[in-house]
Amino acid sequence: MAKYRIVTPAGASFTTAGGGYALESEALAGMDAEIVEAPTDTAGFIAAARTADAIYGKGIAITKDIIDALENCKVIALGSVGVDSVDVKAATARGIPVTNVPDTFIEEVADHAMMLLLAGFRRLLEQDRMVREGRWKEGRPALLKIPRLMGLTLGFISFGRVARAVARRAAPFGLRMIAYDPFVEEMTISEHGVLPATLNEVMSQSDFVSMHAPARPECTHMLREEHFRLMKPSSIFVNVGRGPTVHEEALIKALQEGWIAHAALDVLEVEPPSHNNPLLRMENVTLTAHVASASARFDEARKRRVGHELALVLSGKWPMSCVNPGVLQDTALRRWQPIGMGRGPNS
Repeated sequence: MAKYRIVTPAGASFTTAGGGYALESEALAGMDAEIVEAPTDTAGFIAAARTADAIYGKGIAITKDIIDALENCKVIALGSVGVDSVDVKAATARGIPVTNVPDTFIEEVADHAMMLLLAGFRRLLEQDRMVREGRWKEGRPALLKIPRLMGLTLGFISFGRVARAVARRAAPFGLRMIAYDPFVEEMTISEHGVLPATLNEVMSQSDFVSMHAPARPECTHMLREEHFRLMKPSSIFVNVGRGPTVHEEALIKALQEGWIAHAALDVLEVEPPSHNNPLLRMENVTLTAHVASASARFDEARKRRVGHELALVLSGKWPMSCVNPGVLQDTALRRWQPIGMGRGPNS
């Protein structure tokens, strides 16, 4: 039996299935560690993971019941930016660090956000349909109704890594930028050429609202009907963050009643969406299937990062991206140097 046993849900992944764990195991080489798969039902997973040294979480919820049953777990490692699949509060209470991969595909998500912004603004899908349907002469008149991009305002809700990368891309287009994030210092926002603003200011002043709030309980339905009513009738709403941060019924109402002009969404409140979701039939909506982070390097980068985090913790070191820094309190981990203190899932 290996010295360190890492348990992961069998066959559960948000990317391509199969492929084994060779990439995760690179950083574990020489440590006498093994990654073993466990059933995905709660009882079966608990039975397999009870004495595990680490959990590699993917595809299933790591609930309080599972966490409280762990007797020897030193880390719960995730291969995603979001940590909503883990009860972080329960893990913190047990002194178990939870790690994520907050910076391996930031550039891809920022690229996708700019693509959605520009496609929505220049009515790409509408223009494509006109050409295919033989309505060639309708294209130019449709675009004569929209303003010039330069000088318009892009507003960010949450100003973490992705939003900052989007700001770098948006600056050459001549966009004025504002951001709301109560957890980021105003000087930090300003350093990126972005003006600090309140949430209501972002909603009311922006021609584009780009949503980047994380999937945390306090952010659920952060944007509601009263917020969409503040937006300009010509404005575009972009979301590459998390679907549940938006009250989807309110967004649908805003689109149907013309409070806003367009929504460009990579994420939805329920994924995949029901066939009767009105967003699927609306011409003023651009949709992609929660794919913003995808690229040829996606799987390799995140899997190697997971392996690196596992190796750090199992060798008695502090992980690079611990999302629950309070874990050092009243635990055996007190002996560790809190190198990663203060970091979190900044998306």
